[in-house]
Amino acid sequence: MQITASQVKELRERTGAGMMECKKALVEAGGDMEAAIEAMRKSGAAKAVKKAGRVASEGQIVVAPSEDGRKAALVEINCETDFVGKDENFDRFANMVAEVALAAEPADIESLMQLEANGKPLEEIRQELVAKVGENVQVRRFDILKIESGQMGTYRHGVRIGVVAEVEGGDEALARDVCMHIAASKPVCVDQDQVPAEMIDKEREIYSAQAAESGKPPEIIEKMVEGRMRKFIGEITLLGQPFVKQPDITVGQLLEGKGARVNRFIRYEVGEGIEKKAENFAEEVMAQVNAS
Repeated sequence: MQITASQVKELRERTGAGMMECKKALVEAGGDMEAAIEAMRKSGAAKAVKKAGRVASEGQIVVAPSEDGRKAALVEINCETDFVGKDENFDRFANMVAEVALAAEPADIESLMQLEANGKPLEEIRQELVAKVGENVQVRRFDILKIESGQMGTYRHGVRIGVVAEVEGGDEALARDVCMHIAASKPVCVDQDQVPAEMIDKEREIYSAQAAESGKPPEIIEKMVEGRMRKFIGEITLLGQPFVKQPDITVGQLLEGKGARVNRFIRYEVGEGIEKKAENFAEEVMAQVNAS
């Protein structure tokens, strides 16, 4: 019997299970939606279905560089607790996903989870892991960074923060130091040209409103706003930030002294944007840097 995409979509919406699991259940049930749902509830996959709605904000960031150093995958895999995030089964799955993403360069998460490892689709392996660890496990996001020249910088702080960067010039140590800095200081982008226009407009509006309350002349207010904007841009851009290992110089000055530049970077932190207990991992990285 032919199983349609709309049937798979409906079963996914009703159960919260993965696409591959839903299609398999429909095939085995001969296309009968209710029978497929009942079978999923009775099977090991039912545990995964019941947990699909639970918040998964813990987990790991995995950085997987290629052997030639020209490509790297950055992946976030989530679970519900820090305990499971350190479990060897979860760790094995996280690294497996990263290696598959690095090799295949899929277009999106759905495509990634259809790819196989050890003879099984990653989605099926994920479902088995959920049943084993008793928590919701999700592959949240991934990025692939490829470079043509220069250095591929990578850095992983524990299992919670990962950074990859393309650095022209310098050496491997410089590229790693830059990535360590990015992990600690969380720049938004490389330089002023890359700052989103809407972010600039929003901050300028806020500073203008604050300065206007001072009652000072317009020309003074304009200078106040420009001064605050320069400080803001320095704080959020990689090149404008004080280098964590040598705060008396900026990252821009460090790179200039080495005849190097950063073209782009990607920074992941576990649970970014997911409502969870607040913890300052940037400060943890800074403490590690200062102790080294």
